[in-house]
Amino acid sequence: MDESKAVREILDELSATSHVQVRSSTELAAHVSEAAEDEDEKRTGNGQGPLRRRTDYRAVRNAPRSLPLTPWQIIHAIGLGVASARQGAGRGLAEHWGSLRYNQALEANQGSYLQLSSEGRDLLRFYKATQSGEIGTGFASLLAEELVRSRYPDHSVSVIPADVALKAGWTLRSTSGTGARPEPLQRRPHFFVEAWQPGQPSKVLLLSSKGTHSSVHQVHKQLSTASAHVESVHIGPYGTVPYLLIGTEIPKKESLALHILEAPGTTILRPSGETSEANLDLALDQENRMADVVRHTDRKRTTIPGFQVLPDSFAWFSIVLARAEAATLTAFTGGGKPTAQYLTKEQGRRHFQHDVHANTDRMRDAEHPIHGMDFVGTDHIYRLNGTRVEAFSGLQKNLYTHLHHGRVNEYRRDVHAQRGQWPDRSTSGRWNAVSIRADGTVMAIRLQDE
Repeated sequence: MDESKAVREILDELSATSHVQVRSSTELAAHVSEAAEDEDEKRTGNGQGPLRRRTDYRAVRNAPRSLPLTPWQIIHAIGLGVASARQGAGRGLAEHWGSLRYNQALEANQGSYLQLSSEGRDLLRFYKATQSGEIGTGFASLLAEELVRSRYPDHSVSVIPADVALKAGWTLRSTSGTGARPEPLQRRPHFFVEAWQPGQPSKVLLLSSKGTHSSVHQVHKQLSTASAHVESVHIGPYGTVPYLLIGTEIPKKESLALHILEAPGTTILRPSGETSEANLDLALDQENRMADVVRHTDRKRTTIPGFQVLPDSFAWFSIVLARAEAATLTAFTGGGKPTAQYLTKEQGRRHFQHDVHANTDRMRDAEHPIHGMDFVGTDHIYRLNGTRVEAFSGLQKNLYTHLHHGRVNEYRRDVHAQRGQWPDRSTSGRWNAVSIRADGTVMAIRLQDE
């Protein structure tokens, strides 16, 4: 078999739909609680004291038995998450293309359930933590999005990197140079999940994700740690914001499994006062909020380290979430000045003031018709097993035009109107694998013409 034919088969496998097991039960919640108790006992014995945690998690109601996905959808989700999470480092787009390292990492077994391929298993131990973290983040964001969309079918759903959003109001790094900060400030959820409709208050929950190549026992330990990550952020009164804990188990030979728990509830970002709608086009100045949380216990008011958004800041936080998502989308399509306009200083605005990224010479100069729609974005040409391959990441042209010109309100209005109308076919013309998300982003890959 010649190399180009072998690579074509690899690319074709990226568009094949498989399933990922989803597990949630009262037994899982009990095991996570036991793991938390064990960890806190060890910490107490070492003189550290127990972690602050949310302990109101339980099995997810109406959890799906499995999640149907193509490997390319997962790579799309990983790339989107990395492009936004690395903002501030000035390498967002370059690291986004690093998601292509997983082109050969996943495959379907005989039962059509996803598992690691031989390529994915053949990793140096040094890289396993990175792989499990990035793959776990991709799966968790897709599962959370699917779950929240099923509960709010008349809403659009956005998964927004928590650190990017929080940096608009708080300094997450140590300013003393010692790196010593209270533990609750070091442990943070990975995402905010926002269910929204144009002109209406949003519903928000937290998501903390983990991933491991080890046993299910390690999943329990990781989820117990995740319960401390979600404890650091509060929207409204202390301990009331709902959350999801998702751990991805990546066995060496068996199929992957997603373990999920939740604290159900609804937190609505309803602006206070006379304003019923936040202006998402409003550019935000950097705020310097105190990293304090107000907690009431036994009629006593105490202040503890953490991040809290109180009702009088709900309108501000609605803008923060929408503009952080806009930065994520423009970073995915090419970064540069269109991304910089949505970021504050702490969020890394200066790193996007110029259209320069490592390993990417041309920015937003590619336009491709896919499924009869025009997409604007950036091409990446590289070699896969010696064969030249072209990957493209972009945003539907009209939606991109809105974000390029700072029109977040119009972007959300139009993308919400297209909800449920995006093509779900995983190939298109000469593109071997295509993924189009409900946010209007596309990621596609094909052999390059020699």
